[in-house]
Amino acid sequence: MRKITLSQAVNEAIAEEMRRDETVFLMGEDVAEAGTPFKVLSGLVEEFGTGRIIDTPISEPGFVGMAVGAAMTGSRPIVDLMFGDFLFLVMDQLCNQAAKTHYMSGGKLNVPMVLRTNLGATRRSAAQHSQSLHALVAHIPGLKVALPSSAYEAKGLMKTAIRDNNPVVIFEDKLMYQDKAEVPEDEYLIEFGKANILRQGSDVTLVATSSMVQVAVKAAEILADEGISAEVIDPRTIVPLDEETILASVRKTSRAIVIDEGHQSYGITAEIASRIAEKAFYYLDAPVLRMGAMDVPVPFSPALEDLTVPTAKGVADRARAIVRGDKANAA
Repeated sequence: MRKITLSQAVNEAIAEEMRRDETVFLMGEDVAEAGTPFKVLSGLVEEFGTGRIIDTPISEPGFVGMAVGAAMTGSRPIVDLMFGDFLFLVMDQLCNQAAKTHYMSGGKLNVPMVLRTNLGATRRSAAQHSQSLHALVAHIPGLKVALPSSAYEAKGLMKTAIRDNNPVVIFEDKLMYQDKAEVPEDEYLIEFGKANILRQGSDVTLVATSSMVQVAVKAAEILADEGISAEVIDPRTIVPLDEETILASVRKTSRAIVIDEGHQSYGITAEIASRIAEKAFYYLDAPVLRMGAMDVPVPFSPALEDLTVPTAKGVADRARAIVRGDKANAA
């Protein structure tokens, strides 16, 4: 076991899968010469050449459409979408074509394509480069959606995604590329739809995605110092969602908070909270709480931007309130 960054983990996963399977190739803006603006893919073009690491024009609908066609005809493309905010440009190719082809062909065609992109605020990139839009694609049947929370998760989920016969969208948090975690040198895969329990607890369940997993872990540490035991769950994939692990935890703790960096209204927090309320209602001692980003465009101002997303202190404050029955501070 060694510690590597999330960026290195993604790079390793792609390189290993490209060595294993010659039908895998990668395309996107600045992926070859520049290695993406975040340098995640640096070095891949030197090993695999420009025939498999392909720099594209600035035309997201064009190259995502090409990837869909390539996937339908025997290849396994990985599409690099420079910022998750650019999803709006490719919704037809992704949601009308890739997501529906298997169904509309009566199961005769598959689209084994991976679209890797990013999410996350607090990088001072303003409203058009800071959004967390994973709920949009999670809403579309036919797409799988993964949100790695560490270098370990990033590598295992990426390798699983590349081997999947369905279109998969992976969102990596921009601020986590240099975060390190222990990653095995031996090959491993992470099964989709199988959550990870990072911390066992008995008083409250914290379900968190992507970078909010680290926020939830820090909140749990704060609460532990006060004698409150929080269980932390990382779903890893929101489609498919490991509902049973979440429900089993809530039945044990009787309280739950769902934390996600997407906008709170109509988002991932609402979906997971509603499933808990529907299927574990009689086990609950308090309403299920949701903590997402403010329903505002992400500000450029650092002081304002930092207020828009959940913090460890904020999560701990609300968890403390529902455990102690403090209705005034739980809302």
